[in-house]
Amino acid sequence: MPETTPQGRLRLAFGGDYNPEQWPESVWQEDVRLMREAGVTMVSVGIFSWALLEPEPGAYTFGWLDRLLDLLHEHGISADLGTPTVAPPAWFYRAHPDALPLNREGVRYAFGSRGAICHSSPAYREAAAGITTELARRYATHPALAMWHVHNEYGVPVSACYCDTCAAHFRRWLDARHGSVEAVNEAWGTAFWGQRFASYEQIDPPRLTPTTGNPAQQLDYRRFADATMRENFVSERDILHRLAPGVPVTTNFMTALSQCDTVDYWAWGREVDLVTNDHYLITDGRRTHVNLAMAADLTRSVAGGAPWLLLEHSTSGVSWQPRNPAKRPGEMARNSLAHVARGSEGALFFQWRQSRRGAEKFHSAMLPHAGTDSRVWREVVALGADIGSLAPPRGTRTVPDVAMLWDWQSWWAQALEWRPSEDHDARERADSFYEALYDRHLTVDFAHPEADLSAYPLVVVPALYLTTEAAGRNLRTYVENGGTLVVSYFSGIVDEHDAVHEGPYPGALRDALGLTVEEWSPLGEGETVRIAGPGEASLTADVWTEFVVPRGAETVWTYADGPAAGGPAVTRHRLGEGTAWYVSSRLDPAALDTILGAAGEDAGIAPRTGLPRDVEVVRRSGDSGAYLFAVNHTAHDTKVPLDTPGTELLGGEHVSGHLAVPAGGVRVVRLDA
Repeated sequence: MPETTPQGRLRLAFGGDYNPEQWPESVWQEDVRLMREAGVTMVSVGIFSWALLEPEPGAYTFGWLDRLLDLLHEHGISADLGTPTVAPPAWFYRAHPDALPLNREGVRYAFGSRGAICHSSPAYREAAAGITTELARRYATHPALAMWHVHNEYGVPVSACYCDTCAAHFRRWLDARHGSVEAVNEAWGTAFWGQRFASYEQIDPPRLTPTTGNPAQQLDYRRFADATMRENFVSERDILHRLAPGVPVTTNFMTALSQCDTVDYWAWGREVDLVTNDHYLITDGRRTHVNLAMAADLTRSVAGGAPWLLLEHSTSGVSWQPRNPAKRPGEMARNSLAHVARGSEGALFFQWRQSRRGAEKFHSAMLPHAGTDSRVWREVVALGADIGSLAPPRGTRTVPDVAMLWDWQSWWAQALEWRPSEDHDARERADSFYEALYDRHLTVDFAHPEADLSAYPLVVVPALYLTTEAAGRNLRTYVENGGTLVVSYFSGIVDEHDAVHEGPYPGALRDALGLTVEEWSPLGEGETVRIAGPGEASLTADVWTEFVVPRGAETVWTYADGPAAGGPAVTRHRLGEGTAWYVSSRLDPAALDTILGAAGEDAGIAPRTGLPRDVEVVRRSGDSGAYLFAVNHTAHDTKVPLDTPGTELLGGEHVSGHLAVPAGGVRVVRLDA
């Protein structure tokens, strides 16, 4: 994907979703005045405006949007202009009720929310193309236009529909993917439970069944649903490219594993001109800043390492979780600049002015109900000034240390029914391995299992249940060529059709790991085992154990008790010029640190000393220079060692030897050449 930025922008973007249609036009003048005061450079508009732009079929009312875009341009604010196709009007659904999605239970969703769309509906596709075409014709050359924003958060809240229209579309998709109904039978293993199909017409979506349905069929349907949404995005994108050439086209992702599990973002990242992302803190008791860093790293990786853009996050609390605490003083700026450190070309929010009505009226905003005499507003203005000081890093790339493999399709497959333990969760393993790497102060790139990994000294595989033969060969070659690999349990098990690889577990990875697994023995709820290591070292594990048989690997840690007592728990395999580690039970991040420390020694990664926990140090580098971002998530002032002196961009002072970072603060240093 080419590196693309919104046209006409020479500084980092700052702003948010702007929904002026919720307010009298007399408020707009005040809005743009306050936007200028806050340092806003770009706003997203029109995302939910279909009913206003096309109040009845084929009748368009663009006057209000004309006036809005003109007003923004007069005040030096650019527009991320939405195609409003996430929210078709009431008249559309009245005319086409079958465009509302049908769930697996056969219940059709009703109008009145958002994202309730059957993406296979010909009527929807035609109407979406129509409004997109009209917008492109009218605004392609408007001076306020910075980029196009297609739809909104694909896959949330509904990705799959199970109606008859989708059934027919699914059959066509299957033919294109597999080539024949015989190939579908082979891929799905329909000889099991007598599920064989004689023709495509006999194949329906995986609707509700008395017990678990065919897992390969369910996996293919998730692929189909994702591909169908992407078809609609590409259709709108191509219209915009044709009618507004040179203007970047995006759609806002939700890459955080805590927020969306229905979209294969590796595939989507190849289709947008600029990767953008929405991220919201999940207040579930976890360290929220670690989830933020992980989402930012994942977004940057989907962008192929290129700069991307944080298109939505919140100034303070949100409105849709069980409990929605306010952000603490300074947390909004810290969140924003942590995203910038990890590759974002700015920070935008949902939304500019807090809504008085509707489902998100308690969701925080840049301009809150409390008005300008409020902590949130003062922090917004201060952040706008800081963002304005950070133009130099624009266009640079975040510098990674290690890679973590992640595959959404493997996650989908692992999450299907009848797996060995409901306590084993792919997202939990990814979170835990990432947290352990974060606490070692390592910046993580994510990579697809079949991607080129040669640039990384260490590659971590937290959960790769579905592993293609190509991925298995890729990882073996990586190790043979000198890489260090760390693989967690229940990886390498099935192929792309959810069929168990021939031979012993772990299937596609057994050669790289130098071992086989005879059986799994998941643990009971709350049950733990002890793992003994070198000297008197001991770790506690839970959820999972295995009967591991080394086939060239050496045993480093041993089960001290539990079902596999006396057997290997953690192994190390020398293969070619590299090493492959295998962890056969669930360790928490603190215990994983021990294993990753040993693997890091194999990889030649020196420990990052002198950095306290929850102080992250990330580098960006490019033609304009090298930059160090230090983000202090603690309540204590700290000092970060500086190998190279430089100028701190937010304060202007020259620093050397060490960098003082106040409690809860952020510092950005342009390092001397």
